[in-house]
Amino acid sequence: MDYILETRGLTKKIKDENIIKGISLKVPKGETYGLLGPNGAGKSTTMKLLCGLLKASSGEIIFDGKKWSKDTLNKIGVLIENPAIYGNLTARENMKIHACMLGVSENEVKRVLTLLKMDKTGKKKVSNFSLGMKQRLGIAIALLGNPSLVILDEPTNGLDPIGIQELRDLIKRLNESGITVLVSSHNLAEIQHIASYVGIIINGKLKYEGKVNNNDNLENIFMNVTREEEYSYV
Repeated sequence: MDYILETRGLTKKIKDENIIKGISLKVPKGETYGLLGPNGAGKSTTMKLLCGLLKASSGEIIFDGKKWSKDTLNKIGVLIENPAIYGNLTARENMKIHACMLGVSENEVKRVLTLLKMDKTGKKKVSNFSLGMKQRLGIAIALLGNPSLVILDEPTNGLDPIGIQELRDLIKRLNESGITVLVSSHNLAEIQHIASYVGIIINGKLKYEGKVNNNDNLENIFMNVTREEEYSYV
């Protein structure tokens, strides 16, 4: 199997505390990989390591068969925590700023806005957007430049049921076009809908990784892994 992303013994220490403890994960190309874990388990920290927002204390990150470097960032789209957007600008103006930084064309801005169904927002300022619309704009920014890998941290936050369904459809289309999606969520049912592989992080350690089959009960898998890890600390 071809992997777009691998980590080998990835660790992160902050103020003498081990936050990430030897994580080795494998993300298959063209699939959606769901990263799961309780609050504070290390999901967001792991994602920040993968996209260069944090530097690993030890271990390796391999992207498309090569050791991670700054050039790797040109092939990764990221939405972690709050989108980097300007409230006093329109959606298109926000996109143009990010497109300029990435060196992509106006046509690419138009393509992504259309893909996310944001091409009709006109002169409306982002400060007047709903939380869900701001989240959608953040995803649009992550898709600029047609990255090979898109990293989304809790992308359904603020989305209504229609928005969530549209996001599912979008992720499916991204996979069909060869783009890999790494997504974290607290919503196990949502991950069951969109992910073909999952990794479960507990206390900074990758405790489970595997393919999600149609007849799998992801909630049972998650709870069993969580109980085992809690038991090991008794």
